[in-house]
Amino acid sequence: MRLVSIASGSSGNCIYVGTEHTHLLIDAGISAKRIECGLCELGIKGSELSGILITHEHSDHIGGLGVFSRKNEVPIYTTRETYEGIRSAKTVGELPEGLHREIFPDVDFSIGDMRISPFSIDHDAANPCAFRVGSGGSSAAVVTDLGNYSQYTINHLQGLDAVLLEANHDVHMLEAGPYPYYLKKRIMGNRGHLSNDSAGRLLGEVLHDKFKKALLGHLSKENNYADLAYETVRLEVTMGENAYRGTDFDIAVADRSRMSEIVYL
Repeated sequence: MRLVSIASGSSGNCIYVGTEHTHLLIDAGISAKRIECGLCELGIKGSELSGILITHEHSDHIGGLGVFSRKNEVPIYTTRETYEGIRSAKTVGELPEGLHREIFPDVDFSIGDMRISPFSIDHDAANPCAFRVGSGGSSAAVVTDLGNYSQYTINHLQGLDAVLLEANHDVHMLEAGPYPYYLKKRIMGNRGHLSNDSAGRLLGEVLHDKFKKALLGHLSKENNYADLAYETVRLEVTMGENAYRGTDFDIAVADRSRMSEIVYL
């Protein structure tokens, strides 16, 4: 199994995860052309995808879904409420009939040789989910767009080989930055986005001896820097109540406009 971020940031998100036989996207928040180019670098055609998993209906997660779906007619897996939100989004346009596959938080399902475990996240969307995906004894998760985490979240992330985890903002940059008060309040709220500090604390809760890779994603262009996110998360892991230091594991930052390295599991 392999995991790669085609794009991850507040302006657009699209993650590939797959095996030799099953190819999935998690979100399609960049242009269809950029999605196709990313897949091409991985040796995959858009028509060869087995499914697109959509976390929620915000534009940075569905921006390219309409064009891509009309061209390739790949099944779309998401909650009913999220799909209704997608269909009402003016920028998406009409979706081909029969593509939606309804999913439910905490109800696992399979696509090809991959097992998908959706679980709820706290975000200001209709019925958002994060996804844990596994195959052949390996597992990875994509966890972004959550204002906070709980033991429920931690439980779903135990025993992972890799995770793409939101490190959206530095709290001090956000507080001092140009955003209006209502937007700052939304981002820092319980249904907003995970800060660098919180991402480091959550990562510290799920590390184990066989953990391989953490990709930090969904960074804000205005309220974060890649180096700052990286160093903050590493420091939080080191200072946390766990047996590990931030230097014990491979941590990298997913770029908003370029593909990440391929994580092989």
